[in-house]
Amino acid sequence: MPFPPASEPIMNTPTRLMLNVGHAIDHMFLLIFATAVTSIAKDFGLGRWEDVMPFSVGAFFMFGIGSLPSGKLGDTWGRRKMMVLFFFGMGASAIIASLTQNVWQMAAALTLLGAFASIYHPVGIPMLVQNAEKPGITIGINGLAGNLGIAVAALITGFFVKYAGWRAAFMVPGLISIVIGLLFMKLAPEEHAAPSRKKPTTAALDRQTMVRIVAVMTLTAVTSSLVFNFTTNGNAELMRERFKGVVEDPAMLGVLLAAVYVVASFAQIVVGTLLDRYPLKRVYLLVAVIQTPLFFLAAQAQGWSLFLLQILFMVSVFGAIPFTDALIVRYVDNSMRSRVTGVRLAISFGISSLAVYLLGPVVKAQGFETLLYVMAVIGLVTLTLVNLLPADTNRLPEKA
Repeated sequence: MPFPPASEPIMNTPTRLMLNVGHAIDHMFLLIFATAVTSIAKDFGLGRWEDVMPFSVGAFFMFGIGSLPSGKLGDTWGRRKMMVLFFFGMGASAIIASLTQNVWQMAAALTLLGAFASIYHPVGIPMLVQNAEKPGITIGINGLAGNLGIAVAALITGFFVKYAGWRAAFMVPGLISIVIGLLFMKLAPEEHAAPSRKKPTTAALDRQTMVRIVAVMTLTAVTSSLVFNFTTNGNAELMRERFKGVVEDPAMLGVLLAAVYVVASFAQIVVGTLLDRYPLKRVYLLVAVIQTPLFFLAAQAQGWSLFLLQILFMVSVFGAIPFTDALIVRYVDNSMRSRVTGVRLAISFGISSLAVYLLGPVVKAQGFETLLYVMAVIGLVTLTLVNLLPADTNRLPEKA
């Protein structure tokens, strides 16, 4: 089901680069708090990080539910305009977070941050793939950029906390995002028209097949997002707990966690390449089948064994990310991709924001061992859902 060439001008290299950097910013900014939460808790006069973590739930709730208006505006108002708003909004809200004086102010700042963060996925990714020659590898590279943002959050936040304080970990990236927004305004090509005003170019599937694909796409997005939020928000404290007596310096732990994310991030390049060559369902099953046993093993692991298993289970977590976007590129016309993505994200991230809220209380009550077992069960659910995809879900089109 190949797509004809898009009517938009070919994206120039600086714009592609800034769109990928935008993905890094999106994930990085959302995880600065999780990485610095122990220092923030002490600064605000609260002893345990588990008691502060639930105050970030607003960011992840808005990250999900905000995708609905973001996707609609991306299709009807314009993706370029929305991305300008993204860069400036992320920068401003991060700076506001750096100035907060208590947990309720921080909660408000993070909620605002989540609202602007909701723009990227339903707007930036459709903008990037709308005229890509090989959408699979394009999605893979973009996913790598997003995950490197997670690695950067772990790395620079650890150093900022140690040498300049947690406030600098918000302030400096916020200023950088505003600078990138100015560059994007100058270099990104103007849109001829909003995507929704263009004629559809994709032949419609039969209703039964489309309902099946959308259902699987949405449910796997929910399970994958739950695991993603549990791991990316909990990995720093998991490593801190399991490395006691081995490594305890926050900067060094930040380096180790960044290494986990950097190595695991390249799984998306591999998956993206495979998606351009092989049936989507076959590749997705390969990624999903390894997740559950890795979480089971990690539940009991300590020290360097945990470090190895964190790399491996994050390979499976990051490796699963491209599939939902790949399904959208494969089956949804460009004129409505932002809206479809927005609906999918609103459901998946809206539900998975509970993971952020529950992370602290669950670990406080039951420990990381129980949490890892829960993620293993979620992995089994994902595997079951992937099996429901139609067998003819072939590789991505050459032109999207």
